[in-house]
Amino acid sequence: MNFRGGMNEMMRQAARLQRKIEETKESLKDREVVATAIGDKVKATVTLGRKVSRIEIDPEFLKAEGIELALDGVAAAVNAGLADAEKAMEAELAKITGGVKLPGT
Repeated sequence: MNFRGGMNEMMRQAARLQRKIEETKESLKDREVVATAIGDKVKATVTLGRKVSRIEIDPEFLKAEGIELALDGVAAAVNAGLADAEKAMEAELAKITGGVKLPGT
């Protein structure tokens, strides 16, 4: 009987932890990170919710180098921004989980 009570408490703790994780994800989803490419000539702003919110291209760079290189820079900056956003979210969630990587987080 004692085991059953222990199991119920463990399930409640897991549910509380899951709620805390979801609340944290929700509260952080609009936080932004900025990544750059091509010597800071291209900037991508990405949210921790993994949405691209802004792209900036230096007009002089665009004029000098052309659209193809600028678009390559956009892809690189966006990919770097998404990676940075994922790392930042993981770091915040690690504070809650004590560094334990949980499935689905």
